[in-house]
Amino acid sequence: MNRASFAFVGALGLAATAVFAAPPGPPPGPPPPYQMRPVAPTGDRLKPGRDGKVLFEVHCGYCHLTGGMGTNLLTKQQVMAGNSPDKGLLANRTDLTADYVKTVVRMGKGAMPQQTKVDLTDAELDAVAKYLGKAG
Repeated sequence: MNRASFAFVGALGLAATAVFAAPPGPPPGPPPPYQMRPVAPTGDRLKPGRDGKVLFEVHCGYCHLTGGMGTNLLTKQQVMAGNSPDKGLLANRTDLTADYVKTVVRMGKGAMPQQTKVDLTDAELDAVAKYLGKAG
């Protein structure tokens, strides 16, 4: 390979690096809601009567807020069942009971793994189940 060929190949390598390099900094716009969860409340996690909405957003939001994998999967299921896409968000569902929520959280379902009492205490789960369990 002569000097001119080597320089040309080297220039191609630099050009390819510039074309395929990731842009600096975070992507434009705010992060999706599932990444904007609130900070976990302080205090005794075993104490009953905590805010179920906040606990849901903290412990379940990574998958079950807008843009989360759980919401995306549930939206597809709901649409296939003839329901509106907004029913993919658990907070919008009116057909869930507190007992059903507790069972799914502790046993897991489909892609959702079981959540232990370390992940979500019984008192926290009671509050989340009350928040989501609008069907009675």
